[in-house]
Amino acid sequence: MGFKPKAIFLDMDGTILNHQNKVSIHTKEIIDELRSQGIFVFIATGRALDEIEGVVPQGFQVDGFVTSNGMAGYVGKEPVFEHSLSLELVEMVIQKARNSKVYYELFPYGAPRITLKQDQPYVENEIKDPKPESVGINEWLSRKQAIKEEIAWEAQIKGNKFSKFYFFARTTKHINEWKAELEQLKHKINFTTSISSAHNVELMVANVNKATGIKQMLKHFNIEEGEIMAIGDSDNDLPMLQFVNYAVAMKNAPDRIKAIVDDVTEYTCDQDGVYHYLSKFKD
Repeated sequence: MGFKPKAIFLDMDGTILNHQNKVSIHTKEIIDELRSQGIFVFIATGRALDEIEGVVPQGFQVDGFVTSNGMAGYVGKEPVFEHSLSLELVEMVIQKARNSKVYYELFPYGAPRITLKQDQPYVENEIKDPKPESVGINEWLSRKQAIKEEIAWEAQIKGNKFSKFYFFARTTKHINEWKAELEQLKHKINFTTSISSAHNVELMVANVNKATGIKQMLKHFNIEEGEIMAIGDSDNDLPMLQFVNYAVAMKNAPDRIKAIVDDVTEYTCDQDGVYHYLSKFKD
């Protein structure tokens, strides 16, 4: 391959994260090496910033983070940009999620994610064992951890800046019905949705995605759009993969993702696929 990027944007789930929700030490080391050569390395993830520290090795460093599917960008923990959902939209969506008994997590900036206390029974019921066969183990483990440790069960909405909603259902029928409801709601109030598995959907500000977040990060670092590469694996990566000059899909990505990229990794996320792929850029 003749293209050597000046900057690389890496998805997390299904890309640098294996299905046990961990980033390997080998991936950390190749990122360190590329950065020492002057190549910028960024994370571009659907996860919020505070979800990252617990899944990466100690000492993990990149040049910046595009989080919540483009809603926010950070260098270290300092914000470069942060978009916010309106309180009107938040309240409307929670009421509709309650009516449909849809599992939700609301992500305020700088505070734990929120699910209202009155919704706790049906939300917890969605992740009761046994795990449905079609739900990925990484998503199931993340929801288990959220219920146990990460959700603040509040009596009312707290805060006034929110990065995203995450919705989940244990059946595809339920989540697809919810997606249809959200599409109807878009006729009343504008927002963007993004999907990273057959069992979830996320909600962000209108016209925001990983590509818009990457553009803002490139402007901050004064990097040209034609000098970048991205690696991803799922539908929420599509805007990013379609935007960058050189797009790479993981071996474990669906065929519809592989069909639109320039290259595919030789190994999956469980086989350190990103480490092996990025090793070709070592001097």
